[in-house]
Order: sequence, then structure tokens, then C-alpha cells
Amino acid sequence: MHFKIDTKEKFTVVTPISGVLSANIAAELAQTGSGILEKDVKNVILQMEQVSAVDDGAAAVLLEMSQQFYESNASFVICCLQPAVEEQLEQKELLEMLNVTPTESEAWDIVQMEEIERELLDGDDMEFESNA
Repeated sequence: MHFKIDTKEKFTVVTPISGVLSANIAAELAQTGSGILEKDVKNVILQMEQVSAVDDGAAAVLLEMSQQFYESNASFVICCLQPAVEEQLEQKELLEMLNVTPTESEAWDIVQMEEIERELLDGDDMEFESNA
């Protein structure tokens, strides 16, 4: 395995331990992400502090994972990007489509806010249906 996994109460922190996020490692990451989506704690924070480069295939996988998580009502937040990686994603015009925060603490905040938002939206749907 090319990353460390740390499960918290509301999210799982996945930390790649390789300096380069290749397409092969990203595919393994996507497989792990799919497994996380089947668990009770579905939110993921991808901690990228140790990653100094992302190849094109891996960048595409990150975008696919982000979409997959949000379609499954789960959060996928990337944090601690190195400047070179941030620039690579910006050049590929992917940075704006990903949920990225500067620190892991801010990523935790995003996950918690999105959890509250989902709970409120689910509550609104139930009230709307009962009034119909």
C-alpha cells in the first residue's frame, strides 16, 4: 500500500507516502476510496503534504474520486498541497473543480460543515414531502 489510512469519527484521512502520485497509485487510491464509501464513515481527507508531483492520470483519478464521493453524499477534501502540485492541477484546470484546503484542520472544518449541510437538506426534504 502506498498510503497511510487514519480513520476518525467523521472522516478518514488518507496520506500518500510516495513523493509522486502516479496513475497506478491513484488507481489503488480510488479502489480504497470505493471501499470507504461502503463504510459508515464515508468522508475522506486526502492529505497530500508528502506528494511533490502528480501525473496526468492521477490528476484525472482525483477528479473522478471527488465526483464519486459527492454523488454518494460524502465529502472528499484535498489538503496540504505542495506549490508544485497545486501549479500542476491549476495548469490542467482541475484545481477549481476540487475541494482543496491549505491545512488538514481546515479540511476537517469543511467535512463538518458539509455534514451539517447534508443533515439540514435531508431534514428539509422530509418536511417538504410531509407537507405535499
